[in-house]
Amino acid sequence: MAFTRSTFVKLAGGARQVHYYSTADAIATVIASGYFNSATNDIKAHDIILAVTSNTGTHAVDMLVVTSATDATTVTVTNGT
Repeated sequence: MAFTRSTFVKLAGGARQVHYYSTADAIATVIASGYFNSATNDIKAHDIILAVTSNTGTHAVDMLVVTSATDATTVTVTNGT
């Protein structure tokens, strides 16, 4: 699947922002380079995304850190794996 803007919500702002994102996609899909490309204007490097993902119907929560976004062609995130 693809990034869904309607389930991407900013929770807190400031120098670093915290976002919530919910999807039926597996975490491997969500952390793939470019998944958040359409949100590049809303996120920046070092922002945190709390991602609720799915793996064949089982939900999981991951904390992602945006590694590049501002003025980037491709948005990248990491979850420490």
